[in-house]
Amino acid sequence: MSLTDPIADMLTRIRNAVMIGHQSVDVPVSNLKVEIAQILEKEGFLEGYEIQNEGQIDANIQLNLHYWQKGEPAITGLKRISKPGLRIYSKNNELPIVYGNRGIAVVSTNKGVMTGIEAKRSGVGGEVLFYVW
Repeated sequence: MSLTDPIADMLTRIRNAVMIGHQSVDVPVSNLKVEIAQILEKEGFLEGYEIQNEGQIDANIQLNLHYWQKGEPAITGLKRISKPGLRIYSKNNELPIVYGNRGIAVVSTNKGVMTGIEAKRSGVGGEVLFYVW
């Protein structure tokens, strides 16, 4: 099955798993999704991730969701910004601040996928993929 927006599919799977309270969620693998998973793990929204059946046609990334001690999810919201029909780009000095720095903007730059704060430090702008808080 062909997907028009694989990033939106990944975010929807994560959002649905968090709402139900699952510990992990599987998404089809791609290089971009692995980079996104690395960012989410580094920022504390995921406990970790694991690539399953690597190199095969049915390869998946298992994302282990992070929950606080009271059972509250670390991810309280996800919002897709740039879409296939409307790409949103920002210069490095115009990158958004998400919920007063309580969340992050994930940006695709010419130096790879990174958070908005890392992009500002690197002096690059790019396509704003999504917000997570």
